[in-house]
Formats: sequence, structure tokens, C-alpha cells
Amino acid sequence: MKKEKLILVTNDDGITSKGITVLQKVMQKFGKVVVIAPDSAMSGMGHAITINQPLRLFKDNHFNNGVESYSCSGTPVDCVKLGIYEILDGVPDLIVSGINHGSNAATNVLYSGTMSAAVEGAMENISSIGFSLCSYDPDANFDHAVEIVEKVVANVLDEGIGEGVCLNVNIPDVQNLKGLKVCRQAHAFWEDFFEKRMDPHNRPYYWLTGDFVEQTPAEDTDLFWLEKGYATVVPTQFDLTAYKVMTKLKQWEL
Repeated sequence: MKKEKLILVTNDDGITSKGITVLQKVMQKFGKVVVIAPDSAMSGMGHAITINQPLRLFKDNHFNNGVESYSCSGTPVDCVKLGIYEILDGVPDLIVSGINHGSNAATNVLYSGTMSAAVEGAMENISSIGFSLCSYDPDANFDHAVEIVEKVVANVLDEGIGEGVCLNVNIPDVQNLKGLKVCRQAHAFWEDFFEKRMDPHNRPYYWLTGDFVEQTPAEDTDLFWLEKGYATVVPTQFDLTAYKVMTKLKQWEL
């Protein structure tokens, strides 16, 4: 008898977000689902882990559909680590993170808690995918995202991804989705600035904001295809070594 797939679901928007509610429901078509997600929003946490305070984990019945679920006081990466080493009965066959409210295209992947959860899975040699919808609306329509999630998950479960690699999947906020493109990460960055305000006690505080600017526009990137109405898949790895520079730096060796 074929063993049922074990799937860990997490996110960075918190366990009550609409995106993870949609994702865990879709994942039930593929196997046994366990949800471990932050108890509050953890957007922008990147690959942060909790080391200076205890982690709290509570059984959660938010989904009300029989899926085993937990809310965690920690970050998305904490959720993945707890799932693998404390909660799950065995190593999961798949880790899926999202569906994130907002794009994680281009260098947003470096800040994203959603994608860091997937990267953590890749570090454990577990097939992992981060899904994002390019809308920050908490009540966004995810109907057109479901088809993309199903297609990508089915392919990954059938074929795998490759050691040390996860997938960054972004879905445009359009109802007439044109298709799916595998592409590279765009060369784009946030041009940051801070909005300074004063509190009622006349003390300054700051809101980080900025503009997301593509530095070298090209026709083979995630930003290009998202603008055209396509969902994008970028294979992503955690090895940050700049191999092109190694030959030059080898001259420094003693």
C-alpha cells in the first residue's frame, strides 16, 4: 500500500490569514497535512530564529476541518524547525509556505519569512515551496492561485526539486492568469527612506518605507513575467557563495 504523503504547512502572515487557510485546504488533496504557523504576523522576519526567549506552541482549531494545526509564538523558521524535530511523526515529504499576502519576487526573497521557511526546508533536504500572491489585501481573492499551487505541488511530489533548492512561486493579482513561467530572480532593490513622525509626547518615531526599483530590466525575470500576467517559478538556493570572485580572491591565500 502506498504511504500517504506528509505535508507541513506554514506561513509568515499568521495562522489566521486567508492565504494559509486556502493553502492548507488545497494541500489536503495531496496527503496528510499538519499546520504550524506563527500566532501573529511575522512578515519581513527573513531567516530569524528565536534564541533569547522560550517558544510557545499551542494546538489550534482555527481551520475547523480536522487538520492538525498549531500556533507558534516564534518565526516561520521556528515553525519549520519545531515541526521537523518535535511535532511531526517522521520527516515531511513536502513543506509549503504561504500563500503570502504580497509579492516575494526579486530580492524580496531575502526579507521574506514565507520564503525563509521554504529555504529552511531546503537546508534539511526536504522539497519546499513558498507561494505568494501579489496582493496585500487581507481578503484577497485566491481562486486563480489554487490552479498554480496544485500544478506546482503535483510536479514537485512527482519529480522532486533537487538538493539544496526550493521554489519561489509568485502569482499576479489578476483573474485572467495567462500561464506559468520558470525564470530568474530580477535585479531589483528597495530604495529605502524613513517617514519621521512625532508621538503624543513629542518624541520621534519612524516608519520604514520606500520604492521598489528594478535596476536592470530584462525579459527573463520574475518581475517581467508577473507584469505580463504570468505566475512565476524561481528555483532558489541558500548557497550565497560568489563563485565568480573566488578565483581572484585565491591570490590572497597564504
